[in-house]
Amino acid sequence: MSTEGSAPGGSAGAATAPPSKAGRNLPAAIGVGVGLGALLIATLLFVPRAWFVIVGAAMAVATWEVAKRLREGGILVPRIPLILGGQAIIWLGWPYGATGVLAGFAGTVLVCMVWRLFDQGLKAAPQNFLRDVSITVFVAAWIPLLASFATLMVLQDHGPGRIFVLMIGVVCSDVGGYAAGVLFGRHPMVPAISPKKSWEGFAGSLVFAVVGSILTVTLILDASPLTGALLGALLVVVATLGDLIESQVKRELGIKDMGTLLPGHGGIMDRLDSLLPSAFVTWLVLTALL
Repeated sequence: MSTEGSAPGGSAGAATAPPSKAGRNLPAAIGVGVGLGALLIATLLFVPRAWFVIVGAAMAVATWEVAKRLREGGILVPRIPLILGGQAIIWLGWPYGATGVLAGFAGTVLVCMVWRLFDQGLKAAPQNFLRDVSITVFVAAWIPLLASFATLMVLQDHGPGRIFVLMIGVVCSDVGGYAAGVLFGRHPMVPAISPKKSWEGFAGSLVFAVVGSILTVTLILDASPLTGALLGALLVVVATLGDLIESQVKRELGIKDMGTLLPGHGGIMDRLDSLLPSAFVTWLVLTALL
């Protein structure tokens, strides 16, 4: 849920972008974040099953953003079956649980393979078939498959509470990394991939996320503080790795943001990079331990 200069891991030094030391337009970013947060809270409190609508819409936009950027880079991922298949992955989890998600993913991969095989017609052999299909499978796993675990959680006991635990944990990680990185960031973590991310910011993410997860797991889910501590630590690791993965994808494509839909944030996918793997880890930990 973080951008290049503000994710778990924070900033390793002063950036040149004028809005803030981390290169983010803070007023716009805060305004968009508060608005999205209010929408999510209202949905989970009053119409939790509408969470499927929000996640499905967000994943459709995110998939379109990524597919558009890939095609601009000469990688022909089949957008239509990828977007529609992503919806099947998410929505099949409602009646059929994890089995429906797996079936939707397998079906999406198969349709995308066939689509890419014949998208130039029956008389022309596809070019770069293996590369394009492999990246298509990567996108299907990266976006709708990981997102489906967020929708599966809302169907479980105390489902909205589980989503709150996920969101608050990732926000705490993001805020802790941003603050510690801007104030104390001196030692880059992975400068070859994300030069603004620092070990000091990672430490800030760890402190904030562990404390936040302990509080939410105990107060919202009435579970053990040890579960919260474990979840918080894992969230920092996977959120940071999720941000690094998107940073590397953007680096290879030669772009700064996946889109421009959200002022101060970039595109939808630029807000989801750390949330997507965190959704899977939260589902896994809470399902196993609660």
